[in-house]
Amino acid sequence: MPLQFSTALRCEWKQGEPDGIAISRQQIEQLPPSFTTLWIEDHLQRGTNVLLESWTTLSYLAAQYPRFTYGHLVNCQSYRNPALLAKMAATLQYLTGGRYIMGLGAGWRDEEYHAYGYDFPAPSVRVAQLKETIEILRAMWSESPATYRGTYHHITDAYCEPQPSPMIPVLVGTSGANAMRVTARLADAWTWSGPFDEVFKPLCERLQQNCREIGRDPAGITIWSEHVVDFPDDPTDFAPAGLDDEAKLGPTPADAIAQLRPYIDYGISHFIVRMDSRALERFCAEVVPVLA
Repeated sequence: MPLQFSTALRCEWKQGEPDGIAISRQQIEQLPPSFTTLWIEDHLQRGTNVLLESWTTLSYLAAQYPRFTYGHLVNCQSYRNPALLAKMAATLQYLTGGRYIMGLGAGWRDEEYHAYGYDFPAPSVRVAQLKETIEILRAMWSESPATYRGTYHHITDAYCEPQPSPMIPVLVGTSGANAMRVTARLADAWTWSGPFDEVFKPLCERLQQNCREIGRDPAGITIWSEHVVDFPDDPTDFAPAGLDDEAKLGPTPADAIAQLRPYIDYGISHFIVRMDSRALERFCAEVVPVLA
């Protein structure tokens, strides 16, 4: 399978950028064909930094740059009623002609929850809510009307028209054991980051085992890997990632190519890269042509 690259855009407002994002319009337009997806983070605040709301930003970009598929990396399941989320996604899928991926996570940043007045339950509750959210999405996208009663969420004779066609893929971003089991049972795709041998490969193996335990073919879940790219002017300024950090590529394009090889050899073909505009130019010019 040909490699597919994506870039994850922070919704942090940047002075002078017309879209408020760190990568310019021109760079988005000039991304090579192997870049297929643009991802938007779903955060409400990060200290005093100015963030743009993710759904509004994503809808704007999807209209501006119609060659890409779009997704959230990832929607916090707590921030929107699941039925409303299903309706929002189905509408976007209709308006974009099928260019949306539903990225979901259980939620983790307590600062945002407390600042915006959301309850911040225990991790086990948030994972259970994630499961119910996915089940409601599936119900509303395939039944008309849909009814569902869970512990935390319910819908009664809920219509979601037009229903999405093609069906919206559900991607879960998680490394938690319970959420990985939810992923194995309900998701179409999974994403995470971290050094390959120490973090990423063991998580892939856990997900595959979770699938086998319920009789699901692990090949039915598409796996994406996330990477931060850093190409400093002075390679000695490069700080390698720790075990709890996102996988980091650098300090040179040649190093990035070598660092991605284990993922490719393992069968990963979908890569999400985060970087500043300067690193993006070098990545597209020196890394993508070699790998894609």
